[in-house]
Amino acid sequence: LLVSEKVAALAEIASALEDWWPVVTSMPSASTSSGRAESNLKKQFGVSSLDGFGHFSRADLAAAGGIVAYLEDTQKGSLPRLQPPKQADSGAVMAIDSATRRNLELSRTMLGDRNGSLLDTIDRTLTSAGARMLADRLASPLCGPQAIDDRLNMVDWLLARPGLLGKVRQSMTQCPDLERALSRISLGRGGPRDIKAIQRGLEQAFHLRNMLVKARGQESLGKMPNGLSLVEGDLGNHGALIDLLSRAIVEEPPLLSRDGGFVAEGYDAALDELRQLRDHSRQLIAELQGTYRDQTAISSLKVKHNNVLGYYIEVPAAHGDKLMSAPLNETYIHRQTMAGAVRFNTTELASLDQRISRAGDQALATELSIFEKMANEISAHWAAITLAAQAVSQLDVAAATAELTHEQNLCRPRVDDSLAFEIVQGRHPVVEAALAKLQDTPFIANDCDLGDGKRLWLVTGPNMAGKSTFLRQNALIVILAQMGCYVPARSAHIGVVDRLFSRVGAADDLARGRSTFMVEMVETAAILNQATKHSLVILDEIGRGTATYDGLSIAWATVEHLHDINACRALFATHYHELTALAETLSHIAPHTVRVREWKGDVVFLHEVGAGTADRSYGIQVAKLAGLPPTVISRAKDVLERLESAETANAARELTDLLPLFSTHVSQHNAAPSGPSVADLALDDINPDELSPREALEHLYRLKQLRDDNSGD
Repeated sequence: LLVSEKVAALAEIASALEDWWPVVTSMPSASTSSGRAESNLKKQFGVSSLDGFGHFSRADLAAAGGIVAYLEDTQKGSLPRLQPPKQADSGAVMAIDSATRRNLELSRTMLGDRNGSLLDTIDRTLTSAGARMLADRLASPLCGPQAIDDRLNMVDWLLARPGLLGKVRQSMTQCPDLERALSRISLGRGGPRDIKAIQRGLEQAFHLRNMLVKARGQESLGKMPNGLSLVEGDLGNHGALIDLLSRAIVEEPPLLSRDGGFVAEGYDAALDELRQLRDHSRQLIAELQGTYRDQTAISSLKVKHNNVLGYYIEVPAAHGDKLMSAPLNETYIHRQTMAGAVRFNTTELASLDQRISRAGDQALATELSIFEKMANEISAHWAAITLAAQAVSQLDVAAATAELTHEQNLCRPRVDDSLAFEIVQGRHPVVEAALAKLQDTPFIANDCDLGDGKRLWLVTGPNMAGKSTFLRQNALIVILAQMGCYVPARSAHIGVVDRLFSRVGAADDLARGRSTFMVEMVETAAILNQATKHSLVILDEIGRGTATYDGLSIAWATVEHLHDINACRALFATHYHELTALAETLSHIAPHTVRVREWKGDVVFLHEVGAGTADRSYGIQVAKLAGLPPTVISRAKDVLERLESAETANAARELTDLLPLFSTHVSQHNAAPSGPSVADLALDDINPDELSPREALEHLYRLKQLRDDNSGD
C-alpha cells in the first residue's frame, strides 16, 4: 500500500491506516504529485497525451504515477511490462469492508488459516493462476447483472457438456503458471524452465481452443455464450512460437540459465560443434591420429598432450627425418627433438587444440545468447501470451465452478437490479461441507425472503440454535451469486447488493485501546453511516456488551435507523425480545425465530427458521450443555425465577437478601443424592463373571427399569 509522506503524516489518515502499517510503504511527496506523475506516465507509455487512455483526475494521476515511481525504485531499471492505465467504475464491484471480510471468513478464518474459509470450501481450480482469479473474484463480487450472467452462462454451458468439462479439467492439470513465467521472463529474472513453461502453457491453450471450437459446432446443445467465445479467441494460435520453443529447449531444462545444457541438440549447428568438442575431444583426437598415421604410413605416430605444448604429434626418432622432409614437412611443423622421439604440430591440430580449450566457455556463451533471443521472442508476443494466460484462468474458474455445482447440488441464482432477496432452502456452504466430512447430520436448509414489506428480519432464538449461521449463510450466498458462482440453495432471486455489511461475533482491539463493546459500536456506526437501500446488512446481538437497558436502547434505535433511514435489506439477530414489539409500528419488520423444543428439561435445537418470536432464550439450558456445575445451574434457575416474578424496581437488590451470592442453598429437587441409588445397590449384587449372556441382558433391563422408576426422586 503506497502512501505519500505528506498524507501519511495526517493524524486521521495515520489512524485509519493503523491496521495496514505492515504493508504500507511511504513515498516521497514529489513522487505522487499529479504533474510529475503525468510526465512519468507519458514517458512510460511513449505518448504525448494520456487522453487516449481516458480522462483522469489529479488523484488518479498521482496514484498511477506513484506506482510507476515505486517500480522504478525497486526494480532498478528493469521495469515489468505495464499496461496503460484504465479507469475502474467505483460501482462495478460490491463494497465489502475489512470487518465484514473478517467476520464472514471469506479467504481466511478468524485464526488466520485458509482451511475452513469460504475460499477453501469452493476452490476446485486446477491451475495456480485460476486459483488467484477465483480469490480475486471472491474479494470483488460484481454489481452488474449482465456481467454476472455472462459468468453464469459459461458455467451453465459447461454443465450441459459433462464430457467436454472432464476433458477441459484434465487439460488444466497439464497447464503451468503462464502468468508467473511470463512475468519473470519480462523482468529478466526468468530461467530455462520458465521458457519451457510458456511453451507447454501455450500448447495447452491451443489444445483447449481446439476443444471449444469443436464443441461450438454442436449447436444442438445450445449456442456458446459470449464469455466462452471471447475465451476461445484469447487462447489464440501460437503455433510458430510453440514450434520455435519446442525445437530450442530440451524437455527437462535446468533451473538456471548459467548451468547450461538447456538448448536442444540440433537447434544450433555451431553449438552442437562446440559441445562435440567439449564432450568428445578424446574421440576427435583419436580420429585425427588415425588420419595422420594413414598420411605418413607411420603406425607408431601418436597425438599427445601436455600443459606446455598442448596437443602435439610424436614419432620415434627414426621417423623424424621423414616428417621433416618434403612433401610432409609442408604439413607437419617440427616443434621439439628429444633423445628417443621427435615432436611435431599441424595447423589443423593447433586449431583443434584451441577450439577444445575454449569449447566449454563458448558453448555456455552460445546457450546464453540463444536464451536471450528466446526471451526477446517471448517478450515480443507478451500481449498475446497475457491474453492466453487470462483465458486459461477464466476457463479454469468456469470449469471449477461447474464441477463444484455438480458436486454440491448448487443452483443458478437470478440476479437483477431489483430489491428482491428470496432464498429458498439456503445452506451455509462451509458448515455443510464440514458436516459432510464428519458424516454427521445433514445441514438444515432455511428460507429467507427480504422482499417488499419484510426487508428487515428480527431473528430471535437461543444461543447455539443457529442464528449466526443463518445470518452468515445469506451473506455468503449473495457473495457467491455476484461473483458469478452457483449458490447452495434450491432457488435464489437476488437484487444486486452494492455494499455488504456484517457485524457478527465479538472481539476487542487492545492495541488501539478499544474494548469489545467499542469495536462493536465503531463497526455499527460504519454500517449506519454508509448503508444504502441496495445494501445488505447482517447484525448479530447489537448492544450485548453493556448494561441491559443501555444495550436494548442502542439496539432499538439501530433497528429504527436501518428501517427508516437506511431502508436496506437487513437480518438483525437479537436476544432482546422486546424489539419484536417494533413490528407493530414499523411496517417493514418481520419477526422470525429459530425453533427449539424442550424435552425432559433439556433443549433440542431444530435449526429451523420460521415466522414468530422466541418466548425465552434458554440460556440456562445452553449453560448446562456447556458443562456448568449442577449447583450453578440450580442457583441460576432460582435467580431467574425470582427475577421473572419480581415486579418492583428493587427486585435485584431484594435478591441479595433472599438469595445470598455465595449461598450454598440448593433446591431439594436438584440436590445431589446423599447415598447410593436403588440401581447402584442392585448393581452391587451382580457378579458379571457368573452371568450368561441371557442373564446379563435381563439384569440390564431390570437396572434400566429401576432407574426410570426412581428418576423423579
